[in-house]
Amino acid sequence: MIDIKNLHKSFGENEILKGIDLKVNKGETVVIIGPSGSGKTTLLRCLNLLEVPDSGIIEIGTSRLDFNQSLKPNQNSILSLRKQTGMVFQGFYLFPHKTVIENIMEGQIIVLKRSKADAFKKGLALLDKVGLLEKKDAFPHELSGGQQQRVAIARAMAMDPKVLLFDEPTSALDPELAAEVLKVMQSLAEEGMTMVVVTHKMSFARDVANKVIFIDNGLILQSGTPTEVLKNTDNLRVKQFLNILAD
Repeated sequence: MIDIKNLHKSFGENEILKGIDLKVNKGETVVIIGPSGSGKTTLLRCLNLLEVPDSGIIEIGTSRLDFNQSLKPNQNSILSLRKQTGMVFQGFYLFPHKTVIENIMEGQIIVLKRSKADAFKKGLALLDKVGLLEKKDAFPHELSGGQQQRVAIARAMAMDPKVLLFDEPTSALDPELAAEVLKVMQSLAEEGMTMVVVTHKMSFARDVANKVIFIDNGLILQSGTPTEVLKNTDNLRVKQFLNILAD
């Protein structure tokens, strides 16, 4: 489903990604962990081309892009790859002047060219899935943070992505509201949605992930099952990171 080869990304003279190789199979949940500034979010943003890599190859679904300094992908190629993914951010980024159902319909109508009736039907089904059907006519400011993030997940799902990308989706939420969001994400994983999740929630990584990736200083230092990385690691840097989280 996802195949990344030798991915590099710099901002000015600061090299953030230093040759990332990563494969994600269809239906897998891959959790990316690591310290702040390690390159986790940059990697995620490269996957849907919010940041364009300097070099390397990204394949997602049926789309493949080869990046190098002399030849940049054209806009059609970028849009083709971006359509394969849905992104859920730390902030919810809902349109404040639109209702919940309107937020979920917007992209379907503008990007996918669905009829309003079909977009509305799809939106209702997804709100039911995330447990917010009764909030369809509410505005974002009338919702809790956890509810807003669940709407953001429904909005991403409405675009029929092959992969869902999550960038610290619960970092702005208190534990109770975070639990609401993680429950929705776990149900998506159980249904076989392919997901790449950047998070500090080790319980989610332990209980839901098929694979855990530890990134530090722009490099993958360890990749394996949750047990291999979170419990039985021999990597001293990974152990140090996990011990700090446990403090």
